[in-house]
Amino acid sequence: MIFWRKIFRFTGLLASVLFWAVTSLAIIYNPWFSLMMHAFSDLGGSMANQPWIYNYGLMITGAVALMYAFALIEDARNKVEVVGGAFMFIAGVFLALIGIYPSGTKPHTFVSSWFFTQADLAMGTWGIGLVLENRKALGIASVAMGLLAPFAAVLIKWPSVAVLEAYGIILISAWIVLMLKYGIDK
Repeated sequence: MIFWRKIFRFTGLLASVLFWAVTSLAIIYNPWFSLMMHAFSDLGGSMANQPWIYNYGLMITGAVALMYAFALIEDARNKVEVVGGAFMFIAGVFLALIGIYPSGTKPHTFVSSWFFTQADLAMGTWGIGLVLENRKALGIASVAMGLLAPFAAVLIKWPSVAVLEAYGIILISAWIVLMLKYGIDK
């Protein structure tokens, strides 16, 4: 096995940790931020202190997510899983675009929403690929995670956008850990 493939498998986990580290650092520089009143993107908007921390952090995190997508695509066992990896690649691009188009810019709402949409599609599609490979329990769990995210986002009255975003990111992170442990070739 090629060395970079082994390393890239862990980049999904690295992207998750990096997101939380960047967000925590941005919150330290912005004590006005409230998880119950704001969106994470406010940490990169015009009212933020040191908005570059959050924005550059998301760009870097998006680039790391692209590496994870390459690992998914390389480890795919069928074409459906390749499509799931491609959706994760697109999610990584949109994650980086959130940093390029921070809160207050015209494309921001679209790029931030589309990041979550693409990640949900990645989880669901990869899960269908797992089912096709007779890994039914893991595949159904992955599809459920891909469906649970948008349905809960719409059906639950969230106290703030940041809480909703945290829910989505935690779900994506949980899926990455699940795939690292069970879902991609060892």
